[in-house]
Amino acid sequence: MSEPSRRSLLRLGGRIAAAGVVGGLAAHGAWQSAAPAASSPRELLGRDLRVGYLPITDAAALLTAHDRGLWHDAGLPSAEPVLFRSWEALAQAFVVGEVDVVHLLMPLALQLRLQNDTPLRVIGWGHTNGSALVTLPSITETSHLAGTKVAVPYWWSIHSVLTQQLLTSAGLTPIIGRPPGPREVQLVVMPPAEMVAALAAEQIAGYAVADPFNAMAEVQGVGRVHRLLGDVWRDHACCAVTVRQDLIDEHPDAVHAIADGLVGAQAWLNGNREEGAARLTDGGYLPQPPPAIQRAISRPADAGAVHPHWHGERLGFSAFPHSSYTEQLVGLMSQTVVDGDRSFLDGLSPSAAHSQLVDDRFIRAALSRAGLPIEPRTEEVAP
Repeated sequence: MSEPSRRSLLRLGGRIAAAGVVGGLAAHGAWQSAAPAASSPRELLGRDLRVGYLPITDAAALLTAHDRGLWHDAGLPSAEPVLFRSWEALAQAFVVGEVDVVHLLMPLALQLRLQNDTPLRVIGWGHTNGSALVTLPSITETSHLAGTKVAVPYWWSIHSVLTQQLLTSAGLTPIIGRPPGPREVQLVVMPPAEMVAALAAEQIAGYAVADPFNAMAEVQGVGRVHRLLGDVWRDHACCAVTVRQDLIDEHPDAVHAIADGLVGAQAWLNGNREEGAARLTDGGYLPQPPPAIQRAISRPADAGAVHPHWHGERLGFSAFPHSSYTEQLVGLMSQTVVDGDRSFLDGLSPSAAHSQLVDDRFIRAALSRAGLPIEPRTEEVAP
């Protein structure tokens, strides 16, 4: 492991250890009551809800719930969401209690919960699809990435997991920490905000990340979407809406309100994509150019998709955190190269991983209150 990566992990581990005082996991049981209507502005939590996010369209539902006052209407007013520039910074702020609810990379949430015993729970998905592998315009086949460098936003990210699936299916070997050989691709971690400039300067041959950074490369003419990750894993969840266990234990009605706001925001975004994209920019939540946000939220069909009937171009808004997804993810993570400790995957039961990480009671109840079904799901991964 490189020294900067080691220092980064030590810093994050230290903050996670400091957050251990939050408390242990509560028993998983069915929640019987709905979140009550609040009679005073801050009844449910006693203060404003604090939201943390990265400036990507994966955060659209959380940002929209705040922007449209959906949490306030449920008795849980929210402070202005706090923007973070890297996943490490967001995770650090979350585990030490600086923010209450975040969207976390699902593999990162698994690592924090199972490797570091961080008392957190995924309560739902914020979205599906919305990510891509972007390359220099000259690269038209995955095999053309041989001998190059490709950036991902975090080792434990769906972007790293699925990029490595794409590389190995093309006969290439992903490697870390040294220059690549003729049939190898060097993977590096890079904050999403730096990726477009790095590609434009040809410091990297490609990157895999969430929109709107993919749309930005297209709008600026510095890169092309080589493969939508929704065309690799059908309707996959990149980020999951996550809260700390103490919030569930001490303020379960507030978590119900969070779930209600999330479900309401997703339903509104599904029917108001253009307006939603405009609010993300006009409201100051996302700093990228409006054309990139609009393209990300309402991306046209991908004529070159391997599985066009999957509609991997469509940013979806589906809240229920299916166990089949978590179980498939654990299997794929076991095949993924990372710069760090991966021992938590040894002998890990995929179903046990889901039950330790995910608490679906709140989203299940919110969907029921909204009269929305939980759609059946089958995992399809085909790089």
